[in-house]
Amino acid sequence: MDIRQLRENIRNFRLDDGDLGSQGYTRVLLQLFGYTGHGKSSFINSCMYVLEEGENFKEHAEARETDYGLTMVRNAYPLTDVITMVDNRGCSKMNDFERAEVYAQLGNFIPIGERVEWKDKFSDLMKAIENTELEPNFSDFIVPIFVYSVRHQISAGEKEDVKTFMENCVKMTGIVPIIVLTFKTKGDYLEIEKRFRLMGAETVIAIENYTPESHIKTLGRTTDILMVIDSALRNVRFRLEQPRNPKRERIERKKFMYNYIYQIELHREREKPEREKPEREKHERERMRVQLQQIQHLQESQRRSDCAIL
Repeated sequence: MDIRQLRENIRNFRLDDGDLGSQGYTRVLLQLFGYTGHGKSSFINSCMYVLEEGENFKEHAEARETDYGLTMVRNAYPLTDVITMVDNRGCSKMNDFERAEVYAQLGNFIPIGERVEWKDKFSDLMKAIENTELEPNFSDFIVPIFVYSVRHQISAGEKEDVKTFMENCVKMTGIVPIIVLTFKTKGDYLEIEKRFRLMGAETVIAIENYTPESHIKTLGRTTDILMVIDSALRNVRFRLEQPRNPKRERIERKKFMYNYIYQIELHREREKPEREKPEREKHERERMRVQLQQIQHLQESQRRSDCAIL
């Protein structure tokens, strides 16, 4: 498929093209996730650029090529009148709270345009989810996309986090996340691709983003970026070949969130005695130190008393 055909397929995509129609969906939401500084915002700029004619590059999403991400607000960027790309807040360390917030973004339980704050209480996250019931969104068809820079080596901790994230994406959306490997020429992307496939990835596409400094369109770079969007739409077409119920699916995502939070809280409660053990030992050492000082003080007083008697 050449560039013109890819571009036209994306521009002309409609949710009601299949035999079962749109089934209640009105928009495809391409949800971008990943660690901070891995190129999500740059990827959005590249996607918008390759769908346009000419070489007038614009930075729609502010991007920075560092390990510190800029995205704090869950921003949306329309690619067509049907397809929208969402730049979700990236993670830095993926602790329990960040993981829960990631799934809240994935499930559309944090409104687009709202600042994403890493909460330190699960009760706050539960309230935020409940607040979305005031204006529930049933009509977005969610496609997860995970962005990872090949300049980084996947650590053991990241491997476990990403594998679990991919599995949970399937539970929440029915789609295995599309893996986008950025900075294609800056590392061994074939080795990174192999690792993601071993984790269960079905579609892995390595790209080189366009930037203000490097924006001359080339056949290879443009094709790679268009293929990511095309792969997402093929997933949508496949899922729409089967009967879907958007309202029921949102309810199931909400159940997943509540169960996920409950399991984390349960795990934290079970680990609580072990976490508190060092603190208890610290208090015990301090108590013994005070007792030892008291004994020494008594011994010294007794010694002085004995000397006075002598």
